[in-house]
Amino acid sequence: MPSIKNLIKQLEQYRCEKRLSQEKLAERLSVAFSTVNRWIKGHNEPSKIQQFHIEKLLKTVSKKRKKAE
Repeated sequence: MPSIKNLIKQLEQYRCEKRLSQEKLAERLSVAFSTVNRWIKGHNEPSKIQQFHIEKLLKTVSKKRKKAE
């Protein structure tokens, strides 16, 4: 399991690569925009459940990349 800081960096990288707004990313994770914003700014950390969903989203992207190669 990646550290929380690393997980948030990966999430922000995913957001930038996909050219998603924080609002759209929040929709994909079923959280409020303000929640994503606080994670990225380092004011809050995701709960265990939220971490699970972030990891699931990032793993899905990773699997798609591997299939494309």
